[in-house]
Amino acid sequence: MADTQDPITWGPAAPHGPDVSGHHPSLVAPDFGMSHNEKEIFNSLLKPDDSYDTNGVYWADLPWFRRFKFVQSVNSVEAKREFGSFWSMFKADPLSPVGFYFRNMVLPGAGLGLEGYVLFSIGNLKPLFQKGFPDCWNSETTCNPTWIAAVEYLEICGIIVGQILVGIIGDWIGRRWGLIQDATIMFIGLIMLTAAWGVTENGWVICYVWSLFFYGVGVGGEYPMTATSGMENAVGSGKISTREDRLHRGRKVTSAFLMQGWGQFFNQVLLILLLLIFHHGSGNPPYSKLAVQWTYRISFALPAIGTLWLVYYRTYKMRAASKQLQAAKKKSSVTGYDSAALRITLNHFGGRLLATAGTWYMNDVFFYGNKLFQVPFSMPTQTNRPVQQSEFIKVISPDNKSIMPGWLYNLINVGVSLCGYYLASFLIDNKMYGRKHMQTIGFLMCFILFVVPGFNFKYYTEPAHIHSFQAMYFLSSFFNQFGPNSVTFLVAAEVYPTAVRATAHGFSAAVGKLGALTAAVLYNYIDTQTKFYVVPWFGLAGVILTVVFMPDTTGLDLKEQERRWAFIRAGREKEYHGVAIHPRHVSLWERFRGVHKPYDAELDYKQKLEEMRGEWELKMQQKYDEKNGRLDEADVFDDDFHTDATTYFKRTHHGSSNNTDYEKEKLGDLDSSENSPSPPATR
Repeated sequence: MADTQDPITWGPAAPHGPDVSGHHPSLVAPDFGMSHNEKEIFNSLLKPDDSYDTNGVYWADLPWFRRFKFVQSVNSVEAKREFGSFWSMFKADPLSPVGFYFRNMVLPGAGLGLEGYVLFSIGNLKPLFQKGFPDCWNSETTCNPTWIAAVEYLEICGIIVGQILVGIIGDWIGRRWGLIQDATIMFIGLIMLTAAWGVTENGWVICYVWSLFFYGVGVGGEYPMTATSGMENAVGSGKISTREDRLHRGRKVTSAFLMQGWGQFFNQVLLILLLLIFHHGSGNPPYSKLAVQWTYRISFALPAIGTLWLVYYRTYKMRAASKQLQAAKKKSSVTGYDSAALRITLNHFGGRLLATAGTWYMNDVFFYGNKLFQVPFSMPTQTNRPVQQSEFIKVISPDNKSIMPGWLYNLINVGVSLCGYYLASFLIDNKMYGRKHMQTIGFLMCFILFVVPGFNFKYYTEPAHIHSFQAMYFLSSFFNQFGPNSVTFLVAAEVYPTAVRATAHGFSAAVGKLGALTAAVLYNYIDTQTKFYVVPWFGLAGVILTVVFMPDTTGLDLKEQERRWAFIRAGREKEYHGVAIHPRHVSLWERFRGVHKPYDAELDYKQKLEEMRGEWELKMQQKYDEKNGRLDEADVFDDDFHTDATTYFKRTHHGSSNNTDYEKEKLGDLDSSENSPSPPATR
């Protein structure tokens, strides 16, 4: 079976095809015996102009100044191309760019948008519950304090369960099943949240808490499923990589992730509007229990409608979501969960797992720590009597008892966060900045923005300096999104092989949520001043983990990583010489271990030519056997690598007197067949 062949090992010997290796056995020969025309065609496949300069040198091998010029040139050409496409779409239909954005950015991230809407609503609703049900949520006389605290704990626990469980399911059964399952669980969870009730207020809280746990399982699964399916959809299922993958893979995934920010935004907007509607156009207290009930229940009912539509969309419109995973399993002769791949990943990529899981842990402590700028602290008044303020915003207007100022300032903060999300999406694929620099600088800035008020807490919480405190709050939100929060989501899927990508991403995300759980527990035992002393060091730890253990996959062809994985799986790691082990694309820890040493551009080019020859010969043998009834149609290995390779040989060798009868027959058959490969796409 061709499909079970190791992708590096040649298949059964076929009659000799075109001699792509030429008659010059020397590995250092720059042309390997090819004609000028052959070399140009092969370079268009193996050395695309967005990654290699006119001399065939990989961008990361160029000196810094030449690299900068090359990257700027490629980015400029790509920007013009994209603007031209946008302008053409706009002229044909002014609304078509909106439709394009909706299909390619909004829909892939719709699950995370709903996740952001609901989960961040929990924090927004808490002050409303404290005002509407003070005996339960404030003084805790009618409700058990343990269940009130469990709102945060069980929510996080549900997410952790979903991240690990659905991550495994996504690699076992498939991405599509995981996506459908997540949407279904979230829909049922929203119905439970909307209808949560109890004979007593404490019974209602218990029902509310367990509904959040159930909903959290679906939310947790969204992390590995959205990241892996979005990335693999951008890359495609064949062996030949695409310009879109190399230049915009990060943007595509991050654009889906930033829907989380839009979910927060719309939740806050709707809560404000609903409270005004049900509280007779006023946002000021006292708030009736009826107004609070209507506000929070309808705020959960509305996203349930969107989630039900998401179940439909994923069931009927995303049938190919598992295509790349199925192809990977087929090549490895695996039908269930690829436990062998998981074992090999743990052995070879332990440092990467430490990077993706460790930095996510540090980031979630920081992400949760961002709320420290809003936590209660004592503020001296003009009469020198301490007054407990619930949020730093109230220092500006200490006599205001309404929750509206807090919600409005939170809306501003979400807007600042969205700026961070979009800037991350814009720069995450820039080869001169990219993933690793973005995460390092993001962690470092958050560290600084917490250290400064931490060691000058009293100064910055005085009325005269509260605006500086507020500015640091907004900036910490910006750099958290324009940094670790976006990068961890992307890289945790990007640096692992397809077979275990969802599992590794889910595990990394779950460790991250342990960071949030750590913060939620820890902050109950230390005062605000101490919290500001503790939190910054998690940012510094994030910097260290990123610098030492995280590889920089910016500009790296994802399918080249899969090619390296094939060597590793075959036990031939030292025989791989490609760019996936370029010093630029491996971590400091991996360089210390010598992972980068086999890198050799010329050897790799020669190797790719030989691989392409073997693949083409196998393809021709299969088509010959199929024509003569020796091979079932289902056994034919078909992907875009063979399409491009076969097209190359047709263009360069058709009609050659040196071709065998087998080759002449097959090439002629390709010309006349209705299933003949199409010409390679413009690259």
